[in-house]
Amino acid sequence: MAVAQQTFDELRTAGLDDVDPQIAELLGRELDRQRGQIELIASENFTWPSVFEAVGSVPTNKYAEGYPGKRYYGGCEVVDEIEELARSRAKELFGAEHANVQPHAGAQANMAVYFAVLSPGDRVLGLSLDHGGHLTHGLKVNFSGKLYEFHHYGVSRETMQVDYDEVLARAKEVQPKLIVCGGSAYPRTVEADRFRQIADEVGALLMCDMAHFSGLVAAGIHPSPVPHSDFVTSTSHKTLAGPRAGFVLCKEEHASKLDRANFPGMQGGPLMHAVAAKAVCFQIAMTDAFREYQRRIRANADALADGLIQGGHDVLTGGTDTHLVQLDLRNTEWTGLAAQERLEECKLTANRNTVPFDERPPMVASGVRLGSPAATMRGFDEDDFREVASIIVDGLNDKADVAALRDRAVALCDKRPLYSGFRGYTEFNA
Repeated sequence: MAVAQQTFDELRTAGLDDVDPQIAELLGRELDRQRGQIELIASENFTWPSVFEAVGSVPTNKYAEGYPGKRYYGGCEVVDEIEELARSRAKELFGAEHANVQPHAGAQANMAVYFAVLSPGDRVLGLSLDHGGHLTHGLKVNFSGKLYEFHHYGVSRETMQVDYDEVLARAKEVQPKLIVCGGSAYPRTVEADRFRQIADEVGALLMCDMAHFSGLVAAGIHPSPVPHSDFVTSTSHKTLAGPRAGFVLCKEEHASKLDRANFPGMQGGPLMHAVAAKAVCFQIAMTDAFREYQRRIRANADALADGLIQGGHDVLTGGTDTHLVQLDLRNTEWTGLAAQERLEECKLTANRNTVPFDERPPMVASGVRLGSPAATMRGFDEDDFREVASIIVDGLNDKADVAALRDRAVALCDKRPLYSGFRGYTEFNA
């Protein structure tokens, strides 16, 4: 029955198919797209079915401005418990003194930290965007670049890795109030302990943005920045494999400032269904199964990098310490944009990305950013990733047989099915 013909009582118990078949059909198509291509975007992942359930749950109905025990609305006794679980699990998982699980996304997590300790015009030192930093690390048109005086450090031309002597020299020159480490396209270990020494030498606070590698930190594979940082920010949907959202960890001395900056300083009511999903995500991340998943992410990233190198391509820094592999196309005739489009024809989804000292603009770029979490989630092993590398190598050839390469990618997808029996959304059973 069309939604316009349904009564109020019918709508109260109707499912998506009945209310909006167009959206239902589009969600099904998106599920088919995810199932039928190999997801290599480093910032994307496939989350757990249990997280889907939490995201689509009844706390979406609840306003809960404030914090547990200090809400501005009644009826918050249950969502208080949900948020307390999420906070306590985040602290346990990462060994943190304080956690705020309300930020809607990674950008809001970073914003909350800035609002907590900075005033407009304060100086901040972060990784240059074209060397792997994030837009909230001082992009001119982003709030971070508009509100604060951002300065940047980069990577060495020789190693393509952070030169800590250069960071120290820049810090002494800039005298920032806050130093930001971490980024969105840096494939090597972020040594927060060394950033801590630099921050201490110039009297700065330290924030680590571990959005990309927080799952590896949770599993003990990447060194934890938490003991060394005043603040640690993250998303929960990349290597951590949770809902699309953010959170912040900090020292207890900064807790009240952080919480006030997030609410009422930046956000109103938290998305309590997302907070519930974060609690689920943190619970899963404390298991041996999750740690095994992260070990596979690392092994698969190495297999991908090695396969690309053996196929004659340049990989930034010669490999990776994380889930992220940066393909450097400057020694080829390919741009990042053209390579992204060719890979998409071959049923591989990736994104163009600048490489350090890139002479091409970001919308064209000279690199392609690749990641192993999503394909690993659907069961890809090292042999599968070697085949993925081979498809990429064969695809980035003017004489490539795109149809044959597409068949090889689809064969891998058929071998490792995604979300069997799922329709792309949770059905409502009245």
